[in-house]
Amino acid sequence: MSFSEQLKKAMLERNMTQAELSALTGIGKSSISQYLSGKNEPKELALNKIAEALDCSVAFLKGETNCSDSTPDPKGLRNVPVDQAAKMLGKSRQFVRVALQRGIAPFGFAVKLSGEKFSYHISPKKLAEYIGDCR
Repeated sequence: MSFSEQLKKAMLERNMTQAELSALTGIGKSSISQYLSGKNEPKELALNKIAEALDCSVAFLKGETNCSDSTPDPKGLRNVPVDQAAKMLGKSRQFVRVALQRGIAPFGFAVKLSGEKFSYHISPKKLAEYIGDCR
């Protein structure tokens, strides 16, 4: 698969818009649009930022693997479920969901889908760093 196809796939899995990816990476929306259309491909620094924001491997985005380097997830994306994050933090699931929705959790974010529905994204790396800082 091409970079643009892999990028679309990763963004779809995360329910992430071009604007959200742009905000998370600091890369302009027009550049993101060009990457998605296949008109351009990012240089190494931008590629690393995109992989970090989407919490997947660079190899996955380049189409070199169907799986990220550090997880057996066949989609190549990494995400800690809310239940698991709540247990790791010693908090309730609702506490974690509200923190993600309000944008105050430094380890992830929530994307509003429709009505009152959200999609939650928790980075394993950022969660581990946060837990380490708290102890």
